[in-house]
Parts: sequence; C-alpha cells; structure tokens
Amino acid sequence: MLAAVGGLRGLRLARIFRGSPGAHGVAATRPIAPLRPRGLTRYCSGRAASGSEPQGPAGKVHRVPAEYKPSQFDKKILVWTGRFKALEDIPPRIPPEMIDAARNKARVKACYIMIGLTIIACFAVIVSAKRAAERHESLTSWNLAKKAKWREEAALAAQAKAK
Repeated sequence: MLAAVGGLRGLRLARIFRGSPGAHGVAATRPIAPLRPRGLTRYCSGRAASGSEPQGPAGKVHRVPAEYKPSQFDKKILVWTGRFKALEDIPPRIPPEMIDAARNKARVKACYIMIGLTIIACFAVIVSAKRAAERHESLTSWNLAKKAKWREEAALAAQAKAK
C-alpha cells in the first residue's frame, strides 16, 4: 500500500517538474499563473486609462455607464428606500447597481412588513378564538348544527315526495 502511494506521489511530482514535453531546466519549473474564473465580468474603476494600467484584449477599458432609465415604479422604490428625497430629484439615467441595491432594500423592507403583519394576524386569531370559546362556540358544534339542519331538510323533502 505504501509503495503504491509513494509511486503516485512520485508521478505527481514528475508531472509538476517535467512541465510540457520539450521543456528544459528553469522553463519547466516556472510558476503557473493563477486561474481566474470565466464568466465573471471585470469593470473599470472609472479612472482614466494610462499606458501602465492593464487593458482588455482590444486595448479598451470597459466600464459600466449610467445607462438605466428607471420606470415610475423604480423611481418610487428609489424614494421609498431613501436613495432620493423626491421623485423630481432622480436623474433620467442611473447606474444599474443603484437600482439593484434599492430593489434589494425594498425587498427586505417588504419582508419585514409581512412578518409584522403575520404576527399581528396571529394575535388577532388567538383573541377571536378565546372570545369564541367564552361563547361556547366551536367548529364541532357548528358542524353538528349544520348536519342536523340538513337532516331536517332531507326529512321535509322526503315527506313532500310522499304526498
């Protein structure tokens, strides 16, 4: 078992130090650049491009312009979440990150409101159930009364058919 593990370790080290076929000496042991996950976009910080800064493959600096035109609902969300004081203060175009942050904040506020309303409704149901218990009302008594009424109606219908 140990011989097999040692053999595997030896193979792994050989692959690391050997490098690509035909590589010799220092080139075979050069450091490997860290891999960046694909699909993640990188945005410019907005600074002016200079010759020393890295640029994209075509020499362009990519940045996100404020190219989102908010709808009336988006404007109400921006005001409700506190980004702007009034609807008139909102510029015609805003960055997408701003509206995303406002939507997330509005979503959290709405969840808190629903949690509060749910707790209030629970207490209302508890109070109404206690009042119904004081009046000796229950679902069982309602069900028995309803079935007794149906039996009476069925008996009256049967008597009417018999005549």
